[in-house]
Amino acid sequence: MTPWVRRLIAANVFVYLVQQVVPSVTQEFLLRPPLVLERPWTLVTYMFLHDPNSIWHIAFNMFALWIFGPRVEERIGSGNFIAMYLLSGIGGALFSFAPPQAPTLGASGAIMGVTLAYAMYWPRERFLIWGVIPVQVWLLVAAYVVMDVAGVGGIGGAGIAHFAHLGGLISGFLYLKVMQFRSPARSWKRKIAAPRPPALLGDADNLRRWRSIRIDDLHSVNRDEIVRLLDKAQTLGTRSLTEEERATLDRFAAMS
Repeated sequence: MTPWVRRLIAANVFVYLVQQVVPSVTQEFLLRPPLVLERPWTLVTYMFLHDPNSIWHIAFNMFALWIFGPRVEERIGSGNFIAMYLLSGIGGALFSFAPPQAPTLGASGAIMGVTLAYAMYWPRERFLIWGVIPVQVWLLVAAYVVMDVAGVGGIGGAGIAHFAHLGGLISGFLYLKVMQFRSPARSWKRKIAAPRPPALLGDADNLRRWRSIRIDDLHSVNRDEIVRLLDKAQTLGTRSLTEEERATLDRFAAMS
């Protein structure tokens, strides 16, 4: 498991055990929308609590986090991952202010943000439902959205925080869009769309080949380095690159 997925699962399991030993913890830290001004901490603490009377609540949430979380954390980096997770959870809390403003607990809103991120990056990835039925991730998320929208309209099972799920999805989506807008890869795309000075003799072919590197698919560490090298090659020409820098660009271009 990746660092924050491991920590989040450990934190949720620990809190669940505390709930079993000290039952008052659940009532003290769950989210009650009408009382949020008196208990603002519950906007965060509610997402670390689970139904103390059913192990399936925490088991299903932690299983989903274990399935979807590591690859997303590797893709966007640990800092972005924990920020997206917490903001998705807080977004779920804010959506819970819609009527009937029922008491809410669970990591579902935050995990829905993680699941949406997985579907955005790997929409065609297949999972086996009940170990038998293959379903692409985008369709799985779409099905959750339909069920939650139906639940908001009073169709479906009671006792499910449908508004929190939808809030987590929307908050996760907005966070990813802001993150992508601010990414070095987007900055590079804006630069190559602008007028640029004539390339030195022999630069054009190399630059064309290196621009084929799929920057958005790279790990954040590699992405920043490739963007730096492309900036250098674009501004100063390919002859300004060291042999090692050229080899780095050649290697990633061959992988694209």
